[in-house]
Amino acid sequence: MRTLYHLWLSPQCRKVRILLQEKRLPVHLEVEPIWERRTAFLALNPAGDLPVLVEPEGQTIADHGAICEYLDEAYPEPTLIGADPFSRAEARRLAAWFDTKFDHEVSRPLVAEKVMKRVLNQGEPDSRAIRAAAINLGTHLDYLTWLVDRRKWLAGDAYSLADIAAGAHLSAVDYCGDVPWSDYPQVKDWYVRLKSRPSFRPILSDHIPGAAPPRHYADLDF
Repeated sequence: MRTLYHLWLSPQCRKVRILLQEKRLPVHLEVEPIWERRTAFLALNPAGDLPVLVEPEGQTIADHGAICEYLDEAYPEPTLIGADPFSRAEARRLAAWFDTKFDHEVSRPLVAEKVMKRVLNQGEPDSRAIRAAAINLGTHLDYLTWLVDRRKWLAGDAYSLADIAAGAHLSAVDYCGDVPWSDYPQVKDWYVRLKSRPSFRPILSDHIPGAAPPRHYADLDF
């Protein structure tokens, strides 16, 4: 059985989980408390970060980008990084946008301040970091509105890694209750389509001990 070492609210881990579901690949999920710096885990990935995928034959792939590229090459049906060079470039560009820019400006500070500090007993949330992330979120939602107004899916006509990455990050932020869906109806409609996919439902069932999501979180119709 393949194993994915992950954390519940890591958007990069969620992205890989969704991709595995889309590929219909069974996987055992192993929660890895990376702050403990376990020797056995560091032997799998000396960088000490998540996610890490271990295939049934024992091959280990670290780094979320490398894992997604590996899965789409090793298990090509359905293809999720585009059917032609431009589509693949656009899917990769947008996935990188969310995994770097959105992560730095929105996902990481909100999840860290509103959830992880509570789980790890690290003190009170930093209200300034939360306010800055909320302002940044509005800018990103404006860009998402521009995309969904002009395309069927984020990178073009086909559902792709771009949608998976964006949905993974928004789901983590939505767990914190911070997405103003009513102000962005086009983005909300696109997200409803994501939530309705079977591949998305497992992450919507995640419940972090001591930090429950808002009521609408797993509701397919909000």
